[in-house]
Amino acid sequence: MSCQDTPPLQAAQRKPPLAAELQGDPFKETAADGFVLGGFTWRHALPDIQRPVAIINAATSVRCRHYSRFADYLFANGFDVITYDYRGIGESRPGSIKGLNASWTDWGALDFEAMLRRAQRELPGQPIDVVGHSFGGCAAGLGESGQVIRRLVSVGAQFAYWRDYAPEQRWRMFGKWHLLMPLLTLFCGYFPGKRLGWLEDTPAGVVRDWSTPTARYERRPSGRAMLARTGQLPFANVRAQTLAISISDDPYGTIAAIERLLSYFSHAPKTHLRIAPQDIGEQQVGHFAFFRSAYQATLWPIALNWLQTGKLAPDTPGREVPRS
Repeated sequence: MSCQDTPPLQAAQRKPPLAAELQGDPFKETAADGFVLGGFTWRHALPDIQRPVAIINAATSVRCRHYSRFADYLFANGFDVITYDYRGIGESRPGSIKGLNASWTDWGALDFEAMLRRAQRELPGQPIDVVGHSFGGCAAGLGESGQVIRRLVSVGAQFAYWRDYAPEQRWRMFGKWHLLMPLLTLFCGYFPGKRLGWLEDTPAGVVRDWSTPTARYERRPSGRAMLARTGQLPFANVRAQTLAISISDDPYGTIAAIERLLSYFSHAPKTHLRIAPQDIGEQQVGHFAFFRSAYQATLWPIALNWLQTGKLAPDTPGREVPRS
């Protein structure tokens, strides 16, 4: 890597690996429209305005508990951490999501925005960083307070344009997510993903956004509604030092898909790091495995070092994708 004056990845970790999962403190936060969201906070006992707070944005219909060990890891390395579920998912799910009015844009403009405001209120003065997985990286650009984000790390972040899927899996994924998922949603009033073992149950509005086969976010149903209501999408508010991590065997996070989303962050300095599983001694990693504790020694330090320094360490595995 052509990065100077940064410590090696091993040096970035100030504490040894965690022996067991810690438990964040549960909280409830009310979004601007009155919807009550649930999540967890990892917070050090003594306040320190130099200590960053990291907000973790989940992938579509993945519970925030999936990221608990990564939150432990950030906490052990000096961060306060907020994890939360989008409306309709996990800690933010009402009794039934049939008929719940929730979209991808709601998840960013209302739910993520509520977390930005919570961080500013509960941890005043502390730098705010964001980690976004899959759609969570897109959500990071949908909050109107995006200018407060200091650093952003996204992992496999895109908004599921079907032509960007990996060619060898494209038609199977199109059939699954763009035909079967909306069909079942039409029948059930929501997508029963948990019953199928695919995802958590998913609100119909999110399904409509995901399954709409257009290359532009502002042409997805909720993106179109936001553009009509406000005249612009808020991605340009984000000026954070941004690292987009993609994994070469992730069928969602192809170079084209990652770059498509990055193009919306027009005012943010951006680096795209492409990692092959073989770069870290693995045969496969895929779309969901990055946040599993098996990668605490190989992948997690990359994100940690960026959050700490805004740079890639000299021994970072993978390659930087050239950007025009």
